[in-house]
Amino acid sequence: MPLNERDRIEILMMIGVGDRMRTQQEVCRLFHEMHPDREPVSQSTVSRIERKYRELGHVRDAPRQGRPKINENVQQDVILSALENPHCTVRQVSRDLNIGKSSVSNIFKKVKYHPYRVRLIHELAEDDFDRRTEFCEYMMDHNNQNNGFIANILFSDEATFFLNGHVNRQNTRYWSQENPHWMQEYHTQHPQKKSLIQDSYEVCKLSNEIGNVAPDLVTLRRRDLEGR
Repeated sequence: MPLNERDRIEILMMIGVGDRMRTQQEVCRLFHEMHPDREPVSQSTVSRIERKYRELGHVRDAPRQGRPKINENVQQDVILSALENPHCTVRQVSRDLNIGKSSVSNIFKKVKYHPYRVRLIHELAEDDFDRRTEFCEYMMDHNNQNNGFIANILFSDEATFFLNGHVNRQNTRYWSQENPHWMQEYHTQHPQKKSLIQDSYEVCKLSNEIGNVAPDLVTLRRRDLEGR
């Protein structure tokens, strides 16, 4: 159990003054006799208490510093950076204002700013609505004729990599206190992109859709479906 200010004063009184001073060992023994239910103090503890009193004139605990408060001007600069450029990153603000990234994050959290991400939606052409209706009717008809029709469809997993800086949702944000419901339409058939398609056989097809270049088939690995 740590010593409080009253315990330290008691130890000083046990040390004594003038020609009636006790040794550190005697003080430790006396303190233990008076407080047998507490952990014994060491001679080094007695020495530190005595030295602190001689140097400072008291044995109080030093005031705790705690975390440094964020300067109000710095906080305003961070907020202004987000208002002027809602798409800024914590790293950018940290670099521009020459403050730590953790400080920037704490300020955003304090003022309840949240990095909302853009919601990507497909751009629809005039005939897309009719195509969607036709597709739904087609699927419903075939499913009515064959109940196992849906289960026999092989769905693939794919990812598209754009070559011209097209929107990457993971790196796009909008700092705001309220959800701006930020949306952006994008083309499903963008001219400069590469698609990585992986089916259940784990055969990946790299399609280059620039010009009339024939797509290259790149086989990563194959597995027998029965062994999966």
